Amino acid sequence: MKINWGTGIVLAFIGFISFIMYFIITLNVNDKYNHDLVTEDYYAEELSYQNDIDKLNNAKNLDKNISYERTDKGLLIVFPKNIDFSKISGNVFLYRPSNKQLDFDTTISLSKPYLLIPDKRLVGGRWNIKVDWQYNNELYLYKEIINY
Repeated sequence: MKINWGTGIVLAFIGFISFIMYFIITLNVNDKYNHDLVTEDYYAEELSYQNDIDKLNNAKNLDKNISYERTDKGLLIVFPKNIDFSKISGNVFLYRPSNKQLDFDTTISLSKPYLLIPDKRLVGGRWNIKVDWQYNNELYLYKEIINY
């Protein structure tokens, strides 16, 4: 049987459409490809973004900003040594882009100049850290993307 050019074009279209349909169905059905928005209330957070910019600028004006270090016990978030750590308050939010069930929020309550996030709470891979903290009525924000 001889295939003419019209039949070849139709077969090419059918093959292309089949490939696209397979791709779309795979992305919609397979949980491995299930990625959610960064936050559920995206527009409300967008309105408060200028506050975050101000907090980031306050943090940049510090002599030394927050740092982090991975230890065998977990993730160590170290606050600046030149400030009184007992007056620090705020939240630490860890966001996992690939799985929102792993996201968690921790209140900052320090007895030492660092905060330890236990290793059992963190799964290997990419994490976004957001430390929203306050010291002497001044607001600060630290954001970092890490691979744990």
